[in-house]
Amino acid sequence: MTIAAIALCVVLGLLAIFQLALIAGAPLGHFAWGGADRVLPASKRIGSVVSIVLYAAFAWIFLMKAGLVAAVLPELAVDIAAWVIFAYFGLGIVMNAMSRSKPERSTMTPVAAVLFVLSFFVALG
Repeated sequence: MTIAAIALCVVLGLLAIFQLALIAGAPLGHFAWGGADRVLPASKRIGSVVSIVLYAAFAWIFLMKAGLVAAVLPELAVDIAAWVIFAYFGLGIVMNAMSRSKPERSTMTPVAAVLFVLSFFVALG
């Protein structure tokens, strides 16, 4: 479970770096948010900021679940949150697979699948 939690956090960290690049105006929008914009407009950049905050919260939950950081939430809350995030990653597989953007489908669908599998092992732990 420890290795899965650390790997999950590494993937989330890489996604956060990607989102920061999108916020900064990098022409990588075809990999995110449906792929319609090469450079994200302001509204989608706000979505990227929200994504980074969510990634941090997800990482914190899974690190607590794995016992790698002090639990500041009740164990039951951490357990429920871990399973909810696991389901969210499952939805991410479906949504990315349905993207009109081929680069997003071919890149982000496997990333979502990796997060799904890693989160399963941590949530199960």
